[in-house]
Amino acid sequence: MSENVNVTLPDGSSKEAPRGVRIIDFVREQIGPGLAKAAYAARLDGEPVDLSRAIDKDARLEVITTKSPEALEIARHDAAHVLASAVQRLYPDAQVTIGPSVEDGFYYDFAREKPFTPEDLEKIEAAIAEEVKADKPFVREEISMDEAIRLFEAKGEKFKVEIVRDIAAKGAKTLTLYRHGDWVDFCLGPHGPSTGRIGVVKLMSVAGAYWRGDPKNPMLQRIYGTAFFDKKQLEAHLVRLEEARKRDHRKLGPALGLFAFHEYAPGAAFWLPHGVAVFNVLMDAMRRLVNANGYQEVKTPLLFNKRLWETSGHWGKYKENMFLVVDSETDEKLPLDERCTQSLKPMNCPSHHLIYRMGKRSYRELPLRYYTSDVLHRNEASGSLGGLTRVRQFQQDDSHIYLMESQVQDEIARIVGLMKQVYGAFGLPFSARFSTRPEVRIGDDALWDRAEGALRNALDTLGLEYTVNPGDGAFYGPKIDFAVTDSLGRTWQLCTIQVDYAAPERFDLTYVGDDNREHRPVVIHRAIYGSFERFIAILTEHYAGAFPAWLAPVQARVVTISDRYDAWAEEAAARLRQAGYRVELDRSSDTLGAKIRNAQLAKIPFTLVVGEKECEVKGVAPRRYGGTEPGGSADRRAEAKPEQTTDLKTMPLEAFLELLGREAAPPF
Repeated sequence: MSENVNVTLPDGSSKEAPRGVRIIDFVREQIGPGLAKAAYAARLDGEPVDLSRAIDKDARLEVITTKSPEALEIARHDAAHVLASAVQRLYPDAQVTIGPSVEDGFYYDFAREKPFTPEDLEKIEAAIAEEVKADKPFVREEISMDEAIRLFEAKGEKFKVEIVRDIAAKGAKTLTLYRHGDWVDFCLGPHGPSTGRIGVVKLMSVAGAYWRGDPKNPMLQRIYGTAFFDKKQLEAHLVRLEEARKRDHRKLGPALGLFAFHEYAPGAAFWLPHGVAVFNVLMDAMRRLVNANGYQEVKTPLLFNKRLWETSGHWGKYKENMFLVVDSETDEKLPLDERCTQSLKPMNCPSHHLIYRMGKRSYRELPLRYYTSDVLHRNEASGSLGGLTRVRQFQQDDSHIYLMESQVQDEIARIVGLMKQVYGAFGLPFSARFSTRPEVRIGDDALWDRAEGALRNALDTLGLEYTVNPGDGAFYGPKIDFAVTDSLGRTWQLCTIQVDYAAPERFDLTYVGDDNREHRPVVIHRAIYGSFERFIAILTEHYAGAFPAWLAPVQARVVTISDRYDAWAEEAAARLRQAGYRVELDRSSDTLGAKIRNAQLAKIPFTLVVGEKECEVKGVAPRRYGGTEPGGSADRRAEAKPEQTTDLKTMPLEAFLELLGREAAPPF
């Protein structure tokens, strides 16, 4: 065996190095001290590893520097370990459980009888800063499962012992440990070189969390935190969080009269008048768009016999997420589970397959596009419910398209075109992710090869940049997921396109081809908004409640200088409503200033002042919300202050109708 190894770098070049050389030493000696200083971790043949790992065979090497988002994710996991060690140093009675990095930060769950207080968080944060300053190396080692159990039993860490036993039961022979100082945890890694490289750590909050997410298990305390490589990045993040708190749809929605929730119907929104207006505008816009693009709108029952879900495969794989209903005609002596033979539908696709089967289909009909916005129900855990983003009752702009395999690529291009049109109207840039076959799936590899090939070809033909998410496809087919970025820079998963070769087999779907023989169609599942509930939550925060004129629940509010001008104000409001606009009339006894202020606080696009001059010319004096210009971007609208208004001066009502007609025209 050669004493040297060949290391291939990302630019395709290769360098020779002694077998067993540590990655950090190779980088420092063969590439340069500058890169070594910036390095945080590495990828060896695509696997994320510590910089201390040895290169013992020919391999591809990629250095992960502190400029990479991946390095920040690793640093946050480092910070979780340091958080746990700091907690146990300050509070020896606390037992540790798990502590992963998550989006924008990390958390660690602790078992401790006494609740952590804000003062405790301050002490813990100071202790973390001390450990960061101490610059303790992260040291990796492997031990046997028996040694690991003895180690954590000796420490009294019963939760760790439980996890280790579970890992051992799955066949693992060794366990990876990471130490910094005298504190140790098991972890797959990788970790950074030392605690001193983590940067700045900020603890955010404490929340309750059941052990392993099961309400039957003990309640733990979850400490959330975040970390950044420098203080400026942390401060910018905290500013974004504060802005996000101001925009939180759970506060803005009720305040603006959009929606509310009640304990009698957990996870189901009460849509208030203003919210219904927004909901209907979005629904009408999507209905126009799909009708113009060859879709046929359908509606199907809300309640189905379990035989439908057995055919689709959901009864076996998804039953715990469905609201089951007792059939009143079953024998009351039977166990409850056997009497629950029906379910509220959690998705539309199986019922659309039934419609497809209601007639004999020809290749001349394809693609056949069904669209619906039916109500759906999913039995989400009560602890996971949150505003409109996680609910039990919702509606989707849901479509299922039945087509020949040769039509898949063109159809995906059509869907992406619709998606661009919709997201562009809201100023929401997007990115694409291609999810391939999962480990547990239905259908053979040949079928999956065809499905994945069709999606990949469509993406490549469209010239869309995308990342690959291996193994994250649906059990019945691969998919493309699209995530939008809002005005705060946050990403939200929205549109999904799924290619399904399995449903036609399960439901025996066929069409007669030009050869006069029966063939299986392909099914494409697609949604652009996703759920209306979640999309409205995203838009509320995207615009900070200051919706553009076409979408605003109230497009104009008429206010009078005094009640002497009420007659013309009422006539003007009535004419605007007759023209199809959403208009209110402030009949209160408030002063003019208070009326204008109230309209601005309600984020109404136009406040129409009526006084003597306006009565004389049969006009209004519009004030535009927040001083924003027509078509202003979401971030400018969101940043507008209520006291900032643009006075458009007195104009005839017909002139304002023309202006509002331009600004309130639906963009799709």
